[in-house]
Amino acid sequence: MKQFDFSNLSDNELKDEIGKIKPSPLFDAFFIGFLVGIMIYGAAANAFGFLLLIPLFLIYLFLKKSKKYEALKQELKSRNLQ
Repeated sequence: MKQFDFSNLSDNELKDEIGKIKPSPLFDAFFIGFLVGIMIYGAAANAFGFLLLIPLFLIYLFLKKSKKYEALKQELKSRNLQ
């Protein structure tokens, strides 16, 4: 998996970036659960096509966003900006 490199960003750019992608755990958990429900329905209805692939891709995007957020927090902590 690709590692995020935020060492070349300035302090203000880091703060702006972390403000843009700050996760909302309640919304993320609800949406991921909703997508898993769609996948289960698709599997039960024998619709192994886009009904399974699209939710998997969207779940991947949500999980990737949280990993990027953690990498940004680590960079802020290493610069003593937190």
